[in-house]
Parts: sequence; C-alpha cells; structure tokens
Amino acid sequence: MRIHLWNILGCVLFAIAPSVCDAQDWAQLDRFTSENQLLMTQEAPNNRIVLMGNSITEGWSHSRPEFFESHPFVNRGIGGQTTPQMLVRFKQDVVALQPAVVVILAGTNDIAGNTGPMTLDMIFGNITSMAEIARANNIKVVLCSVLPVYDYPWKPGLAPADKIVALNAMIKSYAEAQNMLYVDYFSAMVNAQNGLKKELGYDGVHPNEAGYRVMEPLLLEALEDILNK
Repeated sequence: MRIHLWNILGCVLFAIAPSVCDAQDWAQLDRFTSENQLLMTQEAPNNRIVLMGNSITEGWSHSRPEFFESHPFVNRGIGGQTTPQMLVRFKQDVVALQPAVVVILAGTNDIAGNTGPMTLDMIFGNITSMAEIARANNIKVVLCSVLPVYDYPWKPGLAPADKIVALNAMIKSYAEAQNMLYVDYFSAMVNAQNGLKKELGYDGVHPNEAGYRVMEPLLLEALEDILNK
C-alpha cells in the first residue's frame, strides 16, 4: 500500500510541481530549510552523501526507506524539478551540508520541458556547473545517467528517447574526462524501444520498487569506489 500511494502521489506531483514552483519560490529554496538547519547544527559524518535530483530521487526514500535507513544518505530530490532549479538551490541543499559525496541524477524533466524549452547543451551545462561547484568545495561527485523514457505521460509526443541517449553520452564523456564516477542506470533499465522496462516502473518514467532495487547496487558500487579513493 505504501508504494501504491506514493506512485499515485508521484503522478500528481509531476503534474502540479511546475505551476506551484512558478508562483513564489521557483526553485523551492524553502523546501528543506528546517531539515538543512538541523543537519548543520550537527557535525557532518565523514561519509555523508547527498542525493540531488527530482522525483526519481525523492521517490526512492518513499519506495525503499530501508535503503536510506541503512546508509548515510540525505535525500534532496524534489518532484518535477529541472536542472536550473537544482543549480539555484545547490549551495544550500548540498554544499552547506558538507557531504563527502554528492550524487546528481537530473535532466529528464528538462527534456520534458517542465520549466520551458531546454537544449541538451543547456541541460548539460547545468549538470556540469553543479559538479564544478561541488568539486570546488571538496565534495566528490557521482554523475548518473538519465533513466530511459519512451514517452512522458504528462507531456506525450516529445519523443525523448534519443535525446536521453545523447545527453547520457555527454554526461559520461564529461565524467570520464574529469575523473568523476558515472553510474549507468540507463543500460540496466532500458527496453528495446529505449524506454523504461515495464517491470521496473509504473508509468514509463518513474521506477517502482523493482526498479530501485536495480539501481541500488549500481550506486553502492560507485560509492564504495569513490569513498575508498
């Protein structure tokens, strides 16, 4: 029941998030204010890891709370967000928390046009800007592939599959050039149409519990590698 309810809420959140954000707090800078203030009163553990993202990240801790309870993760995903919104809140929701590592999973909502038209270069630029801010603050960076999508249920007909493949190639190439780790969720979750495997999601975009279980060992392997360097 927990997962079913979150799936319903996730769909609603994706539909309303852009309009809600446009009203006052476009980047939702106030979303984690109290949680961040509490964390900043505590000494940051040497292995604190912040997950920065959209509803795919946000929904992870709802679908798989035990995964978060057993690891030093801070979830800073906000449903519906695009990379410019994440970039605006990156310093307060990531840098100020003094993590050892940030995991960035972003870009699908940009391709969906949640906050307006975005080119792949614009999306890529925002992702690399977050990575560079992190590195400038001695935070190690894990960059993640965008998950496969054949069509967005809230904005059908955009043919995102090829754009996601191209954006992932850009992110992977950058990660390799900058000696950052790249987590390839895409290859483990894609079907023959470059969409999300049916058994790993509930709407063609968002992972279900089975989808997150595919993602988790890939992330943990990357984190073990980066924390041991």
